[in-house]
Amino acid sequence: MNNKQEIIKLDSYKLNVNDIVVNVDITLKRNEFVPTYSVSILNISKITNIILHKIREEFVSKVNIGDIQITDTGDPDIIKNKFGKEILVLIKKYFPDIDKRTSNLLVNYLIQENIGLGNVEILLRDKNLEDIVINNARDPVWVYHRKHGWLKTNVRIPTESKIRHYSTMIGRDVGKEITLLKPLMDASLPTGDRVNATLSPISTSGNTISIRKFAEKPWTITDFIKGKTLSYYGAALIWLAVQNELSVLITGGTGSGKTSMLNVISNFFPPNQRIISIEDTRELTLPDSLHWVPLETRLPNPEGKGEVTMLDILVNSLRMRPDRMIVGEIRRKKEAEVLFEAMHTGHSVYATLHANNAQETVVRMTNPPIEIPKLMLPALSLIVVQHLDRRTGRRRTLQIAEVLPTGDPNVLLQLDAQRDELKQINESKVLMDTINLYTGLTPDEIKADINEKINILKWLVKNNITNIHQMGLIFAKYYIKKLKH
Repeated sequence: MNNKQEIIKLDSYKLNVNDIVVNVDITLKRNEFVPTYSVSILNISKITNIILHKIREEFVSKVNIGDIQITDTGDPDIIKNKFGKEILVLIKKYFPDIDKRTSNLLVNYLIQENIGLGNVEILLRDKNLEDIVINNARDPVWVYHRKHGWLKTNVRIPTESKIRHYSTMIGRDVGKEITLLKPLMDASLPTGDRVNATLSPISTSGNTISIRKFAEKPWTITDFIKGKTLSYYGAALIWLAVQNELSVLITGGTGSGKTSMLNVISNFFPPNQRIISIEDTRELTLPDSLHWVPLETRLPNPEGKGEVTMLDILVNSLRMRPDRMIVGEIRRKKEAEVLFEAMHTGHSVYATLHANNAQETVVRMTNPPIEIPKLMLPALSLIVVQHLDRRTGRRRTLQIAEVLPTGDPNVLLQLDAQRDELKQINESKVLMDTINLYTGLTPDEIKADINEKINILKWLVKNNITNIHQMGLIFAKYYIKKLKH
């Protein structure tokens, strides 16, 4: 059997990284169980690459003996600019007839290789990737692809010291440090990507770097419906709750799409209310049309000073006259108590929690470490549970449940995994009565309102409205129209 028959091509596309054209091939060998994500640079030939390697060696030797001075100002842009000028002299020495565009391309390539993250920079530019992980210098870099799940790559980091250098460089750029005395580091890149790094021997196989990429394009309700994450009826039900200022808790496992659902829910906010969001790392992007104040926690500096916790910001934000509060994740009792106090004092709250279903959500909320009294839970109106099927990579809304006066969940919609459909399994016992109490709408009028919302959602999907700011304007017009009637 020849090689062509042994390899199945699953996907192929091109990336442009600083004018460097990169081809991405995702393939599966018949005798392997994990596909391979391969990157190859198309517009730099092998001969050019050999000369570039020679230029790199000459440059490094000149830096080492002091012929070239590159001062570490702490500003990566200044360092790159200085590096570029010096490297350009060497490029023109070896390529005397080179044009400006090609010289810029080669300078960018050498910068990426020498003071950037090498080929990891290419992975960071691929919008299809959600996570990039370096486990050690022996194994390939792994990536989590939106469509294909976990993939091995043909990118390798040659040494453990190189991985450590990358970690130190990332930390230095954002004022963090990682050392043998402090071998764990959490950081955020200026792009919003989240980075976790560990040093050996804490990570026993070698130094590690895990990068959770920031979604450049925020998720919208159109994306969720088109991707079958959520049904039209499920989306309309959540919209109904949000419009009527009812609080919603989004739960699910790691990577199930909780924060994405939080971003989708923000599509439904009216433009005439003040929204405060609180996150450990900025991930949310709300429409421009909203009155939104994003806040972010801060870790202590190397001396252990300057920390600003979620609780600090939560307490402070109640003095900022918010109409709605978005909280990245509930982890501790004090945070939950402040949130429920906010709900009881008339604020709409939207938050996330790690729990795999509606019943488990109630158990987690009412037991340590959160330990909220069960009778306080009805201040919460809806629990939306997200689920990631790790076998298929599908993200789906697993359940939408209301909270009964007893604090127990009543699951209204549940995923039929066999048919891949979100189905109604129970009638509402509380939600519709609550909406009737505050709006005066009869059951028939509420049903008509949900149907109107479904029709608007179908129009959004039909017209492929996926820009979050355009989405915000459409919902703003909807609410203005409602006010006039």
